[in-house]
Amino acid sequence: MVAPDMIVLGRIVGPYGLRGWVKVHPFGDDVASLGEMRQWWLGVDDHGRNWTPYVLQELKPHVKEWIVRFAQVDDRNAAEAIDGLYVAAPRSELPKTAANEYYWADLIGLAVVNTQGECLGKVTELLSSGAHDVLCVEQDDGGNIRKRLLPFVAQVVKSVDSAKATICVEWGSDW
Repeated sequence: MVAPDMIVLGRIVGPYGLRGWVKVHPFGDDVASLGEMRQWWLGVDDHGRNWTPYVLQELKPHVKEWIVRFAQVDDRNAAEAIDGLYVAAPRSELPKTAANEYYWADLIGLAVVNTQGECLGKVTELLSSGAHDVLCVEQDDGGNIRKRLLPFVAQVVKSVDSAKATICVEWGSDW
């Protein structure tokens, strides 16, 4: 199923136990609220193609990840078969974000400009470092791709303007 309004929420990182549970690495910090959604979608890539609905039965915190049980996955072999798949949900079913909160999908593709007005590139992905999220920014300097990793924290990110598709940061162009 192609669904352009899908928001990627995490990735399955392995089976857990023998009864079909899987470990999920979340791409965000409010995973518990996703337990209210009775259906999740799994897919092989994070570009919005070929999502398959799965009925969520249980969601529990486990160390730094979450363990999940789906109705369609009842043993370890079935859990191994979905290992590595991305987890998504339609934007319309997700909780609304509060002020200064964003889904990762809303940040990818935004231009990053520092407080001096210099363009540092575009956000290509985000990483979760444990302490905070990290913006992966790429800039094409005449055929040479320059990559930067910027912490997504208030000291660095000064504003996100979705209407202008920009993120303003306190970050030097030569850093």
